[in-house]
Amino acid sequence: MRITNGFDVSASALTAQRLRMDVISSNIANAETTRAKFVNGQYVPYARKMVVLEPTTPSFADVLSGKMNGTASSKSAGVKVTKIIEDQTPFKQVYDPTNPDADPNGYVQMPNVDIAKEMVDMITASRSYEANVTALNTTKAMFSKALEIGRA
Repeated sequence: MRITNGFDVSASALTAQRLRMDVISSNIANAETTRAKFVNGQYVPYARKMVVLEPTTPSFADVLSGKMNGTASSKSAGVKVTKIIEDQTPFKQVYDPTNPDADPNGYVQMPNVDIAKEMVDMITASRSYEANVTALNTTKAMFSKALEIGRA
């Protein structure tokens, strides 16, 4: 185990949560966008995006070879963003016959973005980011105290 593993874990989580907040803010900004993509000759509304996170852990082979060679594994634990996916829930139908994107019945397809859900996700990502900053600062303080003990 490397001495910087605590920093690596917190740094990977900070990066992932920052990206998650960026995607959420993009969802909120496009909550009323009815012409996000042009597909098959028609405009399609913005589709909500979600971040998929996975833990990063060294594989069994890495750990085994490290133990066999007497060296520590160079990969550390943490989290990584594997992909950004589009939410498959159907678009909202809103009656607005004056909208230029309305169908012959007067309905407009609106994005599948729920502002309340996005705000809850934003608060969750923000709190997770804050917790990882606290963990990073705690790790830094422990290293400082260990260096002070070594000097005495």
